[in-house]
Amino acid sequence: MSATAIRPQTPTDNPLDLIEEIVLGNEWSFDRCTNDELVAEIPGRWCEYRLYFAWSRDMSALQFSCALDIKVPRAKRDAVANLLALANEKLWLGHFDVSSEHQVPMFRHAVLLRGARGASVEQLEDLVDIALNECERFYPAFQHVIWGGRSSSDALLAACVEPVGEA
Repeated sequence: MSATAIRPQTPTDNPLDLIEEIVLGNEWSFDRCTNDELVAEIPGRWCEYRLYFAWSRDMSALQFSCALDIKVPRAKRDAVANLLALANEKLWLGHFDVSSEHQVPMFRHAVLLRGARGASVEQLEDLVDIALNECERFYPAFQHVIWGGRSSSDALLAACVEPVGEA
């Protein structure tokens, strides 16, 4: 992700204006639903990810989620709930959950900006980069549990193995 000539924000600015500049700079498809909501879709290694940003001026908070393009079948909800707990233990920032309405796993995080001079380009780029990295890292574990029939602990181990060397 690259920041090209994006101006710094002031405390009264809506951080979604800056997000929109970042999204445009990366040529991702997006929709600015309202002044306080933005949805973007970006390609990943495993699927298309749907990014959702919501700004609350009252709380000076930016809510963010990155949804995986996978649905959790009813029969796998308990196993996925166990996987969420195990995956969340490994995260430094944010958390995974499953949308109750659509049964889609997603990475979520909120950034409080009260007293700050607005969001910086670097903060917002890091927010998206971290979410994408975590989604890419854990997507195979969701696949192993949902479609592979593996236990959540086995799926997490298989998905998070770091290869060493070359074959």
